[in-house]
Amino acid sequence: MAPTILNRVKELRTERGWTQQELAEAVGVSRQSINSIERNRYVPSLPLALTFARVFGRTADEIFTLEPDHERSHSRQNRR
Repeated sequence: MAPTILNRVKELRTERGWTQQELAEAVGVSRQSINSIERNRYVPSLPLALTFARVFGRTADEIFTLEPDHERSHSRQNRR
């Protein structure tokens, strides 16, 4: 099972008062891509994740993190 990647894109975007469109233009993707990333429906490529890091002035791992193993196993147990 692939690991789940959590992100803080929406939190960091709203802290700056940016719209999804403004962030999309800053990182070079569509507004729809930003929406999908914020809703955890799309995991950005490494180059895009590093672009988010540059735009937000954070490290990539401050923005994107792996879901802890215990939460993944708990989620799997609940689906059984």
